[in-house]
Amino acid sequence: MLRRHFLAALGAAGAAFAAPQPVLALNENSASALINSLVGDINNVIASGKSERAMYGDFERIFQRYSDTSYIAAYAMGVDARRATNAQKRAFSNAFQGYIARKYGSRFREFIGGRLEVSGVKKVKRWYEVSCVAYLRGQSPFEVTFHVSDRSGKDLFFNMFIEGVNLLLTERTEIGAMIDRNGGDIDKMIADLKKLS
Repeated sequence: MLRRHFLAALGAAGAAFAAPQPVLALNENSASALINSLVGDINNVIASGKSERAMYGDFERIFQRYSDTSYIAAYAMGVDARRATNAQKRAFSNAFQGYIARKYGSRFREFIGGRLEVSGVKKVKRWYEVSCVAYLRGQSPFEVTFHVSDRSGKDLFFNMFIEGVNLLLTERTEIGAMIDRNGGDIDKMIADLKKLS
């Protein structure tokens, strides 16, 4: 579980350090380059020497920069998004982004001295699957896979798997449970989400 939580952060924590780039057709090279850049930015934050709390803002910007935040947040909300107002959807998306940065960002220090290497890229339907091998100190190497798409107009990852564990499904389950605990009240769920790490 420790590895899963930590590496889910790798995919989940990510943000906007760069201005939007011209739209180019997604291919194997650009999908691989996106994930290599993501990993590089995360490693730079980890090596910065900042406190974990100070790193959260950096992780949130990485999440904004490299992931399809709108898609991930909408998927996490699931069927409850149908009854949510536009204002609630925006508020949830913003709260979810901070929640992901806090939830997984606090575990990034565990990656110090480790690395993630791209091992292969293949096209799957309308997106690319970027396979990586994670090397953490004192642990056997294991697989992390990103799904990358350009459907938003930019190359972004929209899902990841850590040893077969699906990030999208995991977060949908978590958010669904929070909505249930709040009796179906979306506003209360959003308020709770803002408090969680």
